[in-house]
Amino acid sequence: MKSSREKMQRRAQRNRIKLRKVASGRPRLSVFRSSKHIYAQLIDDKQGVTIASASTAEKDTKGSGANVDAAAGVGKRLAERATKAGVKDVVFDRGGYIFHGRIKALADAAREGGLNF
Repeated sequence: MKSSREKMQRRAQRNRIKLRKVASGRPRLSVFRSSKHIYAQLIDDKQGVTIASASTAEKDTKGSGANVDAAAGVGKRLAERATKAGVKDVVFDRGGYIFHGRIKALADAAREGGLNF
C-alpha cells in the first residue's frame, strides 16, 4: 500500500511530464502548499534557474499563510516580480494538488497580475 505522500509525488511527476510536452520553452510556475504557508516560484527548466519566487513565509506578509486571501496575495506578488524579470507566458505546475481552493486563488491572482497560462 502506497502512502499518501508517494501518491502525491506520482501525481506531481505525471503532471510535470505533460507540462514538458506543451511548455515549448516557457518557464514553469510551480506551487507548493504546506499547512501553514504557500510558496510559488517561476523555474526555467532549461537553465535550471529560479527566475522569481513569492511565499507567505516572507517577512513583509501579514496574517495567516494558510488561507485563500494569502494565496491570492502570493499570486499577485509573483506576477509583479515576473513582469519585472520580463516573463509573461508560463505553464502552471500545480504539482500533485487539486486545482481548487488556495491553488486556484493563487493561479487566478497570477492571471490578473499579467501572467498568461
